[in-house]
Amino acid sequence: MATNYPLKKLRLGFVGSGFIGHFHLQAMIGVRNVEINGVYSPTPANREKLARAVSIAELGDCKAHDSLESLLQAPDVDAIWILAPNYTRLEVMQTINRMVKSGDSGIIAVACEKPLARTLAEAREMLGLAEDADLNHGYLENQVFCTPVLRGKEIIWRRAAATTGRPYLARAAEEHSGPHEPWFWRGDLQGGGVLSDMMCHSVEVARFMLTEPGQSRDSLRLKTINGTVAYLKWTRPDYVKRLKDMMGNEVDYAKRPAEDFARALLTLEDQDGAELVIESTTSWAYVGPGLRIQLELLGPEYAMEFSSLNTGLKIFMSREVRGDQGEDLVEKQNAEQGLMPVLDDEPSVYGYVDENRHMVECFRKGRTPIETFHDGVAVMEILMALYRSAELGELVKMPCPELETYIPPVARTES
Repeated sequence: MATNYPLKKLRLGFVGSGFIGHFHLQAMIGVRNVEINGVYSPTPANREKLARAVSIAELGDCKAHDSLESLLQAPDVDAIWILAPNYTRLEVMQTINRMVKSGDSGIIAVACEKPLARTLAEAREMLGLAEDADLNHGYLENQVFCTPVLRGKEIIWRRAAATTGRPYLARAAEEHSGPHEPWFWRGDLQGGGVLSDMMCHSVEVARFMLTEPGQSRDSLRLKTINGTVAYLKWTRPDYVKRLKDMMGNEVDYAKRPAEDFARALLTLEDQDGAELVIESTTSWAYVGPGLRIQLELLGPEYAMEFSSLNTGLKIFMSREVRGDQGEDLVEKQNAEQGLMPVLDDEPSVYGYVDENRHMVECFRKGRTPIETFHDGVAVMEILMALYRSAELGELVKMPCPELETYIPPVARTES
């Protein structure tokens, strides 16, 4: 059935009702022409909680569905946001494909949180299923849409690169003290450790910063990939026990750990053959005020730098101020006393508002987003190359056919 663009409003259904679902909900408050009319997750209490939060925010008449099929059949849902755990995403996409092709669902678009899948093979299948069902698709990589990234890239390319030459080095780091949910810590469910969980952000925002405005990420050709992983903090006996106490016995880093540190060095070349470099580190072993994102872009006569913890607002609290642990000042907050940076609008600074605004408007008007499942596949190819490089202890030259069926050691289920 033909769609008459532009739609007056894009009506969304969320698959998943955890931490990231509530982050997207907060971001949608800053987006026009959108409603959240449905949510499905397997935990009734969680989906009911998100539906109530939608109503409180006055973002739609949100129904908590008891099955994915029910959500997909809803007549007031145009697009699906896949916000479910990594190990469920392919099955969700298979169901979407089946129901759209059979005519049982009228959705026209799908967006998926990072990473797109757990392996390159899964990522390619996600893309194939979306295109087979003729769905518009978007890859939800929020760091590409961070307000400092968008503004900084625009200034660098318009003023500095136009005068002295294109940027040639991008650095990206993301660190915090560890994920919120048990499945994140399990390589078999998540697809890896911190490399899978956070390096997907870093390599894509770095590729974005290095890409000339108006050009696709494919204009940069990957040449070599060198990766390192390490087990720094959470395999120490005291922290193995602490992790079990926090996440339950299913997370046992004495027997089945996942890496908590990863480093990446990528070499690329642009359309003129000029060499470019991406340098990135990620960690679950960082203890500081909270989540730290550090981004840099360097060129012949200029540099750009952003740190998420260099905030304009800071608060000091002495020893006399006591309270429960929380994350009301900054995500992954590690202290309630001392000098604390405060992110006064996390959804905007982290890019979720502009990301969702962009996806909603593209889907509403039938346009292709700047981040699609194609980019999700490209990111997954890089991640698999990094894991393979770390496993073999050698440089991976691109393209690498072995990546098509590669599974990182941390994600392998055989004994």
